[in-house]
Amino acid sequence: MRKYIILMSVIALVWGCKQKDKASEGIEQRTEVVTEDAWTHLFDGKSFDGWHTYLTDTISDQWKIKDGVMYYLPDPDQNQGMNNLITDKQYGDFELSLEWKISVDGNSGVFYGILEDEKYVVPYMTAPEIQIRDYTNIPEFNDKKQMSGAIFGITGPEKDLMHKAGEWNHFLIRIDHKNNKGSVSLNGKEIVSYPVNGEAWEALVNDSKFKGWENFGTQRKGHIGLQDHAHGVWFRNIKIRELE
Repeated sequence: MRKYIILMSVIALVWGCKQKDKASEGIEQRTEVVTEDAWTHLFDGKSFDGWHTYLTDTISDQWKIKDGVMYYLPDPDQNQGMNNLITDKQYGDFELSLEWKISVDGNSGVFYGILEDEKYVVPYMTAPEIQIRDYTNIPEFNDKKQMSGAIFGITGPEKDLMHKAGEWNHFLIRIDHKNNKGSVSLNGKEIVSYPVNGEAWEALVNDSKFKGWENFGTQRKGHIGLQDHAHGVWFRNIKIRELE
């Protein structure tokens, strides 16, 4: 009997190890290894090369660079809301990684799929926006579609995972038209997943303030943008990986 028990224990141990190996193999197959070489930096930490203000070829002096950080400090004596920065290049399917921080009660965002056309005064008119917002003085705020990481006015997270105003946060934004999936990870956790085209996307738009907006969210390739919303906002380590 003792030999039988030992034999069965050995068999169980071997079987368990094989199952564990299979499970590990499955995880490895599902995990995509991305090296640093796969990323292209959109901000060199020293200049605005590769960027311009929407509909112009200049950069407002309210946008500044210091110590590898690109930031916007609004001047009350100058025009606001019209100084949105966008990339010179257009992107279709990609992952965008960047760090950001916002001022107390500040508001800003990251756009994708921007259609740069004089018909549209600001990127907001055609491009979905990944929201950046602080609610320090609005403790009762609970609009999920306006929380940091939300696709503004479209869909949002269950709760706000943003660090407090003045502290750095990280976005990983994935836009994959081929597989019709967009996602936003905030500080290492995926908080939003949604369709980016087709009937499912149109249904989300039609259930929002953007219903009927010409060309809103229709571009499968467009500029990426950083929003001027008349509040202080800071960005660094901006890089992109185009999906095949």
